[in-house]
Amino acid sequence: MAQPVAQLVGIHKRFGAKLAVDNLDLELPAGEVLGLLGPNGAGKTTTISILIGQRRPDQGVARLFGQDPRRPGARARLGVTPQGSDFPRTLRVAEVIDLIRAHYPRPRRTAAVLEEFGLTDLAERQTGGLSGGQRRRLSVALAFAGDPEFVVLDEPTTGLDAAARRGLWHAARRFVERGGTLLLTTHYLEEVEALADRVALIDNGRLSAIDSVAAIKARVALAQVSFQAPSVPDLPGIEHLSQAGTTITLFTRDADRLVRDLVASRAPFVDLRVRPATLEEAILNLTGNRP
Repeated sequence: MAQPVAQLVGIHKRFGAKLAVDNLDLELPAGEVLGLLGPNGAGKTTTISILIGQRRPDQGVARLFGQDPRRPGARARLGVTPQGSDFPRTLRVAEVIDLIRAHYPRPRRTAAVLEEFGLTDLAERQTGGLSGGQRRRLSVALAFAGDPEFVVLDEPTTGLDAAARRGLWHAARRFVERGGTLLLTTHYLEEVEALADRVALIDNGRLSAIDSVAAIKARVALAQVSFQAPSVPDLPGIEHLSQAGTTITLFTRDADRLVRDLVASRAPFVDLRVRPATLEEAILNLTGNRP
């Protein structure tokens, strides 16, 4: 059996009275994209910091390429995009990339990194003159600059417009197609649906679910029935609902029956739409929290 790229076994981490990670087991095989999701304060950042060697667990074992993640030999095969995007303001974009490349034995060419992440025209610009979105693209580019085998992207597309976000998705897919392994945390769940093979859901420091996106959604088995109406009809089988003006959205485990009951109720409605629940809706139903 192939050695996993990353592995956590029985991890506990406490900060004072707060138990941030509670007996967490997680394994990431080579070539996989894993979406690590959970509400704010669930333990995602602490889990990542242990996995990449920034923190030591109180109990349990962390392994990166079979080694202690704090060993330089393990981290030389790792690329990371942190949540922040701060750089020395007077360094130029190409200089920042070169600075990161120097830490790896066989890095990618600077020109290739600039081109892939749409930074070629900014190569000579000082980072202090970049917009927030440009700084974020540079931050993500740095995770791939050393040609690592494993990349951790922590909220990689925060502050980016839709076109830039999709450009980074394409870069991530190309990395995986070349044999790379990816761990992704994000609040944009369409990002996880577009990229991830599996989803690991953390809640209160514990792993509450890990499976494919389809399986996580199937576990909830909700459908969304939406329509325009002056008021919410009194119908059976509604798990929960939302209303914005005259737009009413009902969540149910039996959409066919709910639609039949809606028609039979003779309640006035228009613009009926039925679709499966999204990943965000499934996670909200599982945890009661938005990831």
